[in-house]
Amino acid sequence: MPELSRFMGIIIKMLFNDTVQHNKPHIHVYYGEYEASVGLDGELLAGSLPVKQLKLVNAWLIIHEEEVYAAWNKAVRGEAFGKIDPLK
Repeated sequence: MPELSRFMGIIIKMLFNDTVQHNKPHIHVYYGEYEASVGLDGELLAGSLPVKQLKLVNAWLIIHEEEVYAAWNKAVRGEAFGKIDPLK
């Protein structure tokens, strides 16, 4: 699963053609032993994350909204997407 971004111990990944289990655009988030699927709108779709990390992911999604949707659009077409720098 290609990595989209990494910050503060949080790893965000996105799968290619990943529309079967969750129809809405989403990311996969990993933090220690936690794993979750989070909609690009911030909704927790599956799994779990500590509240603080979920808030950080939601803030990251807001800051990088255009880049994340561009990556999603590429991923569902099976095209490669670049990493998102969390500091920009």
